[in-house]
Amino acid sequence: MQEFLDIAVEAAREAGGILLAEMDRPRQISYKGEGSTDLVTQADQRSEAAIVARLRSRFPQHLIVAEEGSGDAPAAQGSREGVARYRWYVDPLDGTTNFAHGYPCFAVSIGLAEVDSDGHEELLCGVVFNPVSGELFTAMRGEGAYLNQKRIRVSNIHTLSASLLATGFPQQKRTESPNINYYWRFTLASHGVRRDGSAALDLCAVACGRFEGFWEFGLKPWDTAAGLLMVREAGGMVTGMNGKPYAMGGREILASNGQVHAEMQLLAADIAERAPFPPAVPR
Repeated sequence: MQEFLDIAVEAAREAGGILLAEMDRPRQISYKGEGSTDLVTQADQRSEAAIVARLRSRFPQHLIVAEEGSGDAPAAQGSREGVARYRWYVDPLDGTTNFAHGYPCFAVSIGLAEVDSDGHEELLCGVVFNPVSGELFTAMRGEGAYLNQKRIRVSNIHTLSASLLATGFPQQKRTESPNINYYWRFTLASHGVRRDGSAALDLCAVACGRFEGFWEFGLKPWDTAAGLLMVREAGGMVTGMNGKPYAMGGREILASNGQVHAEMQLLAADIAERAPFPPAVPR
């Protein structure tokens, strides 16, 4: 596993350098589909190309699932020799909206999963790199989680009322998201809720004890693969809102230091029962 992690770190650092260079240039921004608010920049594409090229050169038989589509096409995912063994999840720029506005909260996220014959995935290693701060989060299965090579662990706070939480909101179908209800209730029940715009960094913040909990709806596997391994290896817990095991790409994710997990889960269930749908948009 160490070789996998080492190459992922190299790829993340190279991609981070590209993002920093792109910050000093006029940003070329486009949208993912007509009427979409989901941004993509030249930086996303250049970063992803560098990561995919490095992974393919070292692990040509591995499957690569990348956000901007330069990895393996869906048709190839069932036919490539060796695909049943290893699968990389690549987010070349987690926090694109932040990047596009010059807000320095974004990261490169790379996770590797081992896939068994039944299609079950088990994460092996993960890297999340914030090129602005220089913070490099790494984790390997069974080996713990680290920030710049120093072991990290989740916080010891054991009540929701004393917790600082994080969440995010979708770029697409915003009026269909129920999260505004959760944001309100969790804000009242805790020290506060932060919305920094990078799920990968939010999960890492749970892993190193900056946040006690994180939840979000509609995330993709490349958003969560590396970060959820960080949380688990740092002693935290990751499930769905209902407490069942979280599968990458699941409808919702609930991550915590473990001690406030049950309390967050109970509150989430109450919110879902009382306000399962978003409030009407004022006209």
